[in-house]
Amino acid sequence: MTKVICFGTFDILHLGHVDFFKQAKSLGDELVVVIARDVNIKKKMVHNEKERKGIVESIKPVDKAILGDKKDFLTPIIKEKPEIVCLGYDQPIKVLELKQMLKNKGIEVKIKRLKPYLKNKHKSSIIKKKINASFSSLI
Repeated sequence: MTKVICFGTFDILHLGHVDFFKQAKSLGDELVVVIARDVNIKKKMVHNEKERKGIVESIKPVDKAILGDKKDFLTPIIKEKPEIVCLGYDQPIKVLELKQMLKNKGIEVKIKRLKPYLKNKHKSSIIKKKINASFSSLI
């Protein structure tokens, strides 16, 4: 059984996220999604970590949603022992950098950068801007 893990904030869930989960799940049998902790997020969120976890758990391709570690983002990888780590197209860490960080901890996994889904439309920052713009026109 192949376990796949992916990470994200997932504040305003949209079709880009659903596609991300589907891509990740297609690479294995079990998909674990790690939700960023509130203390590690620098921007303002609509939903807190428990709400975001609850929303992600309800998405069909997701087998398990967990909260990330407050200090070390590698901890869930170490605990879950996946065969594949999936990165979003816009996640800033480089594949080789993550591979080396994990190798330093004695962990060898495949790392796959997933493709965007209509990145000029289905991206949280774009959706938030549209929401803000629609409300600011009412004031």
